[in-house]
Amino acid sequence: MKILALIALAFVFLAVVRTAFGQGGGPRIEPTEAAAKVRAGEAILIDVREPAEWSEGVAAPAYLLPLSDLRGARKKWSHVLATAKKENKQVLLYCRSGNRSGQAANILAKEGFDVANVGGFRDWNRANLPLRAPDEPAGNE
Repeated sequence: MKILALIALAFVFLAVVRTAFGQGGGPRIEPTEAAAKVRAGEAILIDVREPAEWSEGVAAPAYLLPLSDLRGARKKWSHVLATAKKENKQVLLYCRSGNRSGQAANILAKEGFDVANVGGFRDWNRANLPLRAPDEPAGNE
């Protein structure tokens, strides 16, 4: 009986940790808080979805940097990450649902970046935050 209680307690603990930290990779923050940090110049926002997904729209201040490039050559990521590190900015990440942004956050946290998972584009959209078309310049550029 004690073993079952310990197993149940472990599952509860893992559920609490997963909720507090999104899908992993640092804390989870709400889109409104992320938007405020970007506006204040404290953070950068990165959309890690793949280019085919950007046609749904993107967060106005977001850099469009696919997770596949972060895991690969980092041709698109290098400059943005160097700037974030140099300017001591938090790196905020989102994808469609929060899973891939959590994966990206894990990678970047291991490299010493201050990261947070904003969750999914749907969350940003539901919060009525500014959007743009993928071919329009980001609000941060």
